[in-house]
Amino acid sequence: MNDHLALRESAERAAASLPPLLAHAEQLAGTLILGEHGRRRAGRGDDFWQYRLAGAGDSSRMIDHRRSARGDQHFVREREWQTAQSVMLWVDRGASMGFSSASGLPDKGERARLLALACAILLLRGGERVGLLGPALPPARGRQQVERLTAAFLPETAGDHASPEAVVLPFGGRALLISDFLGPLETLRDMLAQAAGRRMQGILLQVLDPAEEDFPYRGRTLFQSMAGSLRHETLKAQDLRSRYDARLAERRDELDRLARTSGWQVGLHRTDESAQAALLWIWRALGRGAR
Repeated sequence: MNDHLALRESAERAAASLPPLLAHAEQLAGTLILGEHGRRRAGRGDDFWQYRLAGAGDSSRMIDHRRSARGDQHFVREREWQTAQSVMLWVDRGASMGFSSASGLPDKGERARLLALACAILLLRGGERVGLLGPALPPARGRQQVERLTAAFLPETAGDHASPEAVVLPFGGRALLISDFLGPLETLRDMLAQAAGRRMQGILLQVLDPAEEDFPYRGRTLFQSMAGSLRHETLKAQDLRSRYDARLAERRDELDRLARTSGWQVGLHRTDESAQAALLWIWRALGRGAR
């Protein structure tokens, strides 16, 4: 009975954070001035996009004769692509994402959820379909999907690290995976292999606390994982700095290799940096992948 009450209280506390998360994400999304169509590209559709010079491979039926009559060159009238993409999101909900080295900093999971939800809001406003990988939430449009995504972003602390599940991926879709990527990478490697087979491209965004990059520790220090599964005490923490830096560099190189092999992009964001700058990078990276 006590366990049931504790679980209910924990769920209620987590649910209480949802409205602020949604409000903050909508505010962040509103800082990006994207125009009516944030990720315009040529393709099938009814809306005019732009004129371009005719080139090899353009048939005579594609020539806009009214525009071409103004000069000596032939122009093609391009229309905007109107087929909605399916964009799948994944946010690491492992306990390690709950780390923050200072009271004034958001923890990694808080920043990851904010960026993912703000990106989802922008995508949904642009007419895209957005869903989640693990817990699976099928891609859909509309305001209700924003609310479903918000509820699904509840933090989870079952273990130190979580991994994206290789569920059925939409063919030709896009994906955004946000994590500290400090845990085992086997599941991620399998998921990216499946994604490549489905012609899915995406982004790996590594979110780190500044202390995880700068390693400011000196003297006697107790290092313990957020879930308590790992523990190490040392009298001279500064002596670990060079080995730690080498391991972190190796992990980044491994992420870079995985991304390049799969045709994905990889980025780094620190929680002491601007969330707006990170969101803008994500948006532009999704745009590059969509071309």
